[in-house]
Amino acid sequence: MLQPSTFISDGLLALVCAACAVLALRQQSRQASDRQPLWFSVFLGFALTASAATLGALRYGPGLDVAQAHSWLSQASSLLGLPLIALAALVLGRRWTWEKSSWGRAVLGFCAFFELARQAGVMEHYRMVLNLLTLGLLLYASALRWPEKRALAYALSSVGLLALAGLWVGTRGTLGPFYSVDVFHALLILAYPLILALLLRLSQVDATELSPRG
Repeated sequence: MLQPSTFISDGLLALVCAACAVLALRQQSRQASDRQPLWFSVFLGFALTASAATLGALRYGPGLDVAQAHSWLSQASSLLGLPLIALAALVLGRRWTWEKSSWGRAVLGFCAFFELARQAGVMEHYRMVLNLLTLGLLLYASALRWPEKRALAYALSSVGLLALAGLWVGTRGTLGPFYSVDVFHALLILAYPLILALLLRLSQVDATELSPRG
């Protein structure tokens, strides 16, 4: 179905998240070996959203028959990608060190809980609980670094935008003269760079606190 405004909003979201994914990948190459799996997980989270938005643009622009793949990747983005990013924020905030195997178990865990929720017919409840936990993790990770105010500002801003998008706007129907999905995308376009800024800030604060002082 041709929907030009959604083609544009999905395309912009794809570009923003692709840029965030590239920056996360660059950050991975600059980190010590024990931090590289974390930043690869962040890259994966942004890449899933970028991929979903790309398929959305192809679906609502040229009208390609990618509805099923778009739906699957959209679910993967919200139920795997964003929670992975929030988990990375928690690990940075707590100054934990997770190996590749730990991140692999986290991915498998998210996939297993998704399948259990689907089989039990409680998908919407699971989505709501996971989304609330994701937002809570972002806030908690920033609060762990108090009185570092910049990280808290990034967290509050991104969580506010995500909550507004998911709890009020949604992706169905219209909001005034706009499709709700386009407003939803606009809020995500603002939120994802703020989340990346939060992660970078947590990483910088961590490096500063661990560096030797003369």
